[in-house]
Amino acid sequence: MITVEQIVNTQKTNIDTFFGLSGKAFEGVEKLIELNLSAAKAAMTEAAQTTKLALSAKDPQELVALQTSLMQPAAEKAAAYGRYVYEIAASTGAEVSRVAEAQAAEAQAKFMAIVDTAVKNAPAGTENGVALIKSAVAAANNAIETAQKAAKQAAEVAEANFNAMSTTAVRATKGSKKA
Repeated sequence: MITVEQIVNTQKTNIDTFFGLSGKAFEGVEKLIELNLSAAKAAMTEAAQTTKLALSAKDPQELVALQTSLMQPAAEKAAAYGRYVYEIAASTGAEVSRVAEAQAAEAQAKFMAIVDTAVKNAPAGTENGVALIKSAVAAANNAIETAQKAAKQAAEVAEANFNAMSTTAVRATKGSKKA
């Protein structure tokens, strides 16, 4: 059956996977921190420039024109920021999903090996029970694959909706600027 060496190797693999995923999670957090620092620096610089321009305005019309001219770039920057955040989250999530799928496939293969070994060593007359177990395992595998496909499709739909929403928001600010 299962040996101590197999258990130790499994634990080592699990630890390597855990630390690998932790590293990927920290990379994602680092990217978010870098993005936020960059956005904060840019916002401070732009705020200083905008304040100087606002203080140099000679009349209310000039101030309104300044405000209007800043709306579209602000919307585009907000959309770009949202896209970067989404890209970071999506890439980190994709890596976690990839590792999870690989682990699930490996566990499934090991389980099937155990079932096959048990079938080979099953006493005579238990063929129906063995067939039932194999059928249940196949049904569970199909359910897992279906759930994974549905999750991937949901992620693709969410990404498409996010991109469409960002594009619409930027276009809306362009339209309001022209009006």
